[in-house]
Amino acid sequence: MHEINVELGERSYRIAINSGILANLGKSLEGFGFSRKTAVVSNTTVFDLYGSRVVESMRDVGFEVTVIVLPDGEEYKNLSSVERVYGEMLTAPLDRKSALIALGGGVIGDITGFAASTYMRGIDFIQIPTTLLAQVDSSVGGKTGVNHPMGKNMIGTFWQPRLVWIDIDTLRSLPTREFISGLAEVIKYGIIRDEGFFRFLQENRDRVLGLDNDTLSQVVQLSCEIKANVVSEDERESGLRAILNYGHTVGHAIETATGYKKYLHGEAVSIGMYAEAKLGRAIGLLDDSDLIRIKTLIEAYGLPSSLPEGVDFSLLLSSMKLDKKTISGDLTFILPEKIGSVRIQKGFSVKEIEKILISGD
Repeated sequence: MHEINVELGERSYRIAINSGILANLGKSLEGFGFSRKTAVVSNTTVFDLYGSRVVESMRDVGFEVTVIVLPDGEEYKNLSSVERVYGEMLTAPLDRKSALIALGGGVIGDITGFAASTYMRGIDFIQIPTTLLAQVDSSVGGKTGVNHPMGKNMIGTFWQPRLVWIDIDTLRSLPTREFISGLAEVIKYGIIRDEGFFRFLQENRDRVLGLDNDTLSQVVQLSCEIKANVVSEDERESGLRAILNYGHTVGHAIETATGYKKYLHGEAVSIGMYAEAKLGRAIGLLDDSDLIRIKTLIEAYGLPSSLPEGVDFSLLLSSMKLDKKTISGDLTFILPEKIGSVRIQKGFSVKEIEKILISGD
């Protein structure tokens, strides 16, 4: 078992990473002081694969488990789904000492965390991420929330989990496209914080894509360590934590502009990372060789790097203006200075942004 601590004072928690640990969840929760009534929130796809293992492990140690299964898909990451979770919790009923268990990818984790943060003004929750994207990114750091038709993740809270329980074996059931999508967030960590990790991804591409167990463990561990360090320094994104949004200003705009249906989150972020790298080059922050390395690695892992043809820039712009980093209409981007280092940059004109983002290489 590899363990990483997210140091946040009284809100500190651990990330546990190993193979074949889903059936051990119940025992791991016995010392947390939760009441017997709990609920597992999942989706139709993931619950069919792993739900019985998790639920039985909890019932074996005396928990009464309510199962809440939501439809699968980003389009269900909305307040209607949260309302459904509330209804099931009240029917159970869960109390202030109860815990919610999020079993699934980023959508389930975000919905469950948001419901936990607002039910009875806040109860505990546990993250069991089953996708690569959730394991390396969304399960760690306490960002919860849902989408609005006008913008992604515009309704939410900061609410830290009590535990993140990562079983890397769940990655073997992922569709290839979803696994590759999650690699965008992995590549992001190398660009923003660790050039050595970037090189590791360059050198171990075949092992990563071949789902080599030891390599996958390293990828998940290193990604979680980087995110845990950033979150420990800046829990609520008052400064440093904003670097984790590299690629997301453009990426979220693409998702919103295409109705959350054309691109998976990681695919939109990979396009955003290269677009924002081009912005960095345009103002003299990033040299051509590092720009090429970024594009080459993105494409080597089967991720897109180009904006969709015929994209409506006005729609992208309106979505970017709703980005949570935008203050008084001033767009903010996270731009690489070199691989392993980024800076927060604002002050671009609309014409500059359109020229750089819409133009080819």
